[in-house]
Amino acid sequence: MDNYLSASKKCAMDSQATIKQLSVHYTGNKGLGQEFVQSAQPLELNDRDKHIIAEAFLAKFSTDMERYSFTNAVSLDYNVVFNLCLAIFAEDADFHKSTVDIATHLYESATHPKIKPGELYICHFEHCEIDGKIAEAIGIYKTESKSNFLDLQQAGHDFSMMLREGAELTKIDKGCLVFPTNGEKGFDIFLFDHNRGEEAVFWKETFLGVAPQANEYHQTNQFLNLTRQFIAKDMPGHLEMEKTEQIDLLNRSVEYFKNNEAFDKKDFEETVLQEGKLISAFKQYENTYSEMNDVEIPDTFGISTQAVKKQLRVFKSVLKLDKNFHIYIHGDKELIEKGYDEAVGKKYYKIYYDEEA
Repeated sequence: MDNYLSASKKCAMDSQATIKQLSVHYTGNKGLGQEFVQSAQPLELNDRDKHIIAEAFLAKFSTDMERYSFTNAVSLDYNVVFNLCLAIFAEDADFHKSTVDIATHLYESATHPKIKPGELYICHFEHCEIDGKIAEAIGIYKTESKSNFLDLQQAGHDFSMMLREGAELTKIDKGCLVFPTNGEKGFDIFLFDHNRGEEAVFWKETFLGVAPQANEYHQTNQFLNLTRQFIAKDMPGHLEMEKTEQIDLLNRSVEYFKNNEAFDKKDFEETVLQEGKLISAFKQYENTYSEMNDVEIPDTFGISTQAVKKQLRVFKSVLKLDKNFHIYIHGDKELIEKGYDEAVGKKYYKIYYDEEA
């Protein structure tokens, strides 16, 4: 279980990681006629700045993120960013020239009107940690959002102030971290993008050309996501079920994944779904989900505890009553009784319990 994360709770966030080289370029939207500015040479940074930037850039990634790899429908030979990273890792190419080529690829790909302009930072890290081993890594980041800063200077008892615009290190818009491990299958990659929709698809698929690795994390995450969407959105349209029963089904789904090390679809259906009509509706929705998201979930797989923890954040076991009350349901739904008070003219819930915490 979690064989690719269990060796170490740390990934790239190790405090010993340092920046070997860093280059930055400006890429506009080619489709809108915006400019592309490539820098002449890498940035020159002192040790303090290298430490601060490395710490901020690597802090964007954690071990509970999904793992990706470069891919291509024909061959990895046709994936531009993969081959440029491969050359940097093999030291077969000049680092700065390779960053220019990566930035050029981004600019040439940016033809959709929603793609924002911004600075592209490309780092070559040393002494990162992945799966309990020390490794180098390549970080690719894009900053699109700007903030205003007050630059205050003091000379004796006199102060001067200048208003500057820049990108906050804690609010980088998108990035990826590429490790040289698993090279024959497209490397090991961690990814983030604060945008959604077409912009996120562009960064992930059009520019980088990456896809999730079909490992325990991905399979667990996809099945829990499928289950949550089925119970919350699809099931109410097909089966009559009280809100408390929906929440109970959500809770049982999570408990199955929390209490088992391996997933078995037949066992899940019998243990969690139980009823024939519910199982049939779930199978139908699973086929629709797989086609819409272009994923294939096997009948059996190891359960990733990291993926379960991530999904727990979005599994909401909350019964919302108008705007007055929220009831969190974590246990036996039989202890909740629903009714209607004709005298008052309102619905009610009656809750049974033994002790007040």
